[in-house]
Amino acid sequence: MHINKIVATLASLGTVGMLTSAPGVLAQAPIVIKFSHVVAINTPKGKAAERFKELAEKATHGRVKVEVYPNSILYKDKEEMEALQIGAVQILAPSLAKFGPLGVKEFEVFDLPYIFPTVTALHSVTQGAVGQQMFKKLEPKGITGLAYWDNGFKVMSANKILKSAADFKGLKLRIQSSKVLDAQMRTLGANPQMLAFSEVYQALQTGVVDGAENPPSNIYSQKMHEVQKYISVTNHGVIEYAVITNTKFWNSLPADIRGTLEIALKEATAYGNSIAQKENDDAIEAMRQSSKTSIYVLTDAERAALRKTLLPVQKEVAGRIGKELIDSINQTVAQATVAK
Repeated sequence: MHINKIVATLASLGTVGMLTSAPGVLAQAPIVIKFSHVVAINTPKGKAAERFKELAEKATHGRVKVEVYPNSILYKDKEEMEALQIGAVQILAPSLAKFGPLGVKEFEVFDLPYIFPTVTALHSVTQGAVGQQMFKKLEPKGITGLAYWDNGFKVMSANKILKSAADFKGLKLRIQSSKVLDAQMRTLGANPQMLAFSEVYQALQTGVVDGAENPPSNIYSQKMHEVQKYISVTNHGVIEYAVITNTKFWNSLPADIRGTLEIALKEATAYGNSIAQKENDDAIEAMRQSSKTSIYVLTDAERAALRKTLLPVQKEVAGRIGKELIDSINQTVAQATVAK
């Protein structure tokens, strides 16, 4: 990251940490929370972030001001984690794939293809003991995990229908920075290309990459469907976000403020997760109506065949993210499926 950019951002924080009992105007300055993310406002994450801002400012009666910076306007994928660690921003909501480069590679388990058959199965992990245990792995990095936010199941976009492993062969497909996603694409015979989210549209438009995987709401809000002939509804994986904060900043907050923000975040989480599926369904329909791309929904048989092809990825990456963790998630998901 450019050091000048960091310094400028830190300088702009002004009274962020002004939690003082000293008399005068400065003591009344609000606590400013910069919340940076890389997607559009009209996505599940974008809407949840705005809801958190609204709830937090209202509940704290102006003692907290939340500044939301969407669409990578403050920091891009590779910059935002460092910005959080040095205190240039206070809250992020990165996809879980972002923690691998940080050295917490266990989070890449969420990138495994077809490991979560339903949202209920996903929530049995993120809202249960496994999810909390994984948050603890962030603590040595000076990061506190606050919540998991859904973005939904991923589909594939390309200039051809992708319904079988053979269709993927030789294609250059954009991925996030994740060894698991790299293994997924190579298993399909594709050539994975790691790119920041903000660079994907142009890469698709110019042919730098042939396609990408994303939840429909991300594809639609970034207009990627306008430069891709087909959307193949594979539902092969999920993009899940973690709302995280700088631990020193979080612990420096007055206890009552921190408690109020936790309640606001809990309500924003419930809201965001409740709309994620509808947002994606609406995005699919909007793209279908646009006539700028064609939607292909895989049959159950086609999806089962694709899942069978991708199942060996679990064994391939077990040495990286931990066989015990993979087994634990598979067991938790199986129990949730039976319970349902």
